[in-house]
This record gives sequence, structure tokens and C-alpha cells, in this order.
Amino acid sequence: MLQNIIPRAAVRGTASGVIFMAFFGTLWAGIGIRGLQGWGLPWLLTLSLIIGITLLYGGITLIKNSRGLSDNEADARRSKREGIRFGIVFGIEGMLIAAAAVICESTDHPDLFIPVMALIVGAHFFPLAHLFRVKIHYIAGTLLSLLATLTMIALPVRVTLGHHQIMAWWAVIGFGSALILWGTGVAVWLIGLGLLNRAQTYP
Repeated sequence: MLQNIIPRAAVRGTASGVIFMAFFGTLWAGIGIRGLQGWGLPWLLTLSLIIGITLLYGGITLIKNSRGLSDNEADARRSKREGIRFGIVFGIEGMLIAAAAVICESTDHPDLFIPVMALIVGAHFFPLAHLFRVKIHYIAGTLLSLLATLTMIALPVRVTLGHHQIMAWWAVIGFGSALILWGTGVAVWLIGLGLLNRAQTYP
């Protein structure tokens, strides 16, 4: 048995974070690939899937290796509260994204949806950083917000290279967001590995 000084919920919390970053990072990469309008296929898609699957494997491995840990009643209650609050934050994020889609479409500004969605996703990291006490989430939220804002300010919606048109906002925000989320996933993965190492160091 691994030492209970590290609660199982803490490791599994990091595992869930890695899995979420793997999934949503890959979705953002898909947005970036679509923005390139055919350029880079199938290589970029293959690379994106490899990165996403690697992170997914990391999250699943953390869950598997946490089986020897246990939670006391306080850990279990705290984990349940965090799960409920995470669900609330995630639900609000989803509703805001849905509302943004409707507003952007109804006001005939569909190009704004991707940067606005990135801003919403970036904003949702700040309450998560406070909830899970993971400082890297503050960095992720800030980077996503800056990426969306600077892209809207500095880049045209579309650019034409030769005879090929690229959806610049989609490509830049899509790939940029993917890199930010994947990088955050790697950082959270390392946190989870550190927790497991601490549990094994203090038998």
C-alpha cells in the first residue's frame, strides 16, 4: 500500500485535469487545422492525435497508479465539494459558449465566435485555479485570453497566400490554444507524478 499522506483524490484530480487537457487541446487543434483549409493534412491531424493520446495515456496511468492510495472522510468530502463546484464552473462555461454562438450568428458576426470562445475558456481557468489550488491554471487562463485578444487586434480574419485562403483567426487561436492546453496538461501530469513519488517516498 502507498502512504495515505497523499490522498487518492488529489492524484485522481490531476489525472482528470490531464485527460481534460488532452481532449480539449485536441479539439482546439482541430479548429486550427480547419482554419488552414486543407493545408497540413493529414500530418497535422496525425500529430495532434498522437499528442492527445499521449496525454490521455498519462491521465489514465495516474488513475491506475493511485489505486494503492486511500482517502479519509475529510478528503472524500473535499473531493465531492470540488467536483460539484467544477461541474458548476464547467456548466456556466458551456452556457456562455452556447450563448456566444447564438449572439455571434444572430448579429451576423460569426467570425467573432472562435476568439470569444477562447476568451470564455480562458476566463474559466481562473476559478478552477482557485478551486484546485493549481497556479498553472492562472497562467493558462491568462495566455488564452491574451492569445484571443491579440489575434483579434493584430491579425485579419482571413489571409490569402498565393491562391489559398486561410482562416487566420481559426488557425492562430486553434493551434495556440491547443499548445497552451497541452502544455498545461503536461504540467498537471508532472504534478500528479510528483504526488505519487511523494507517496512512495514516505512509506
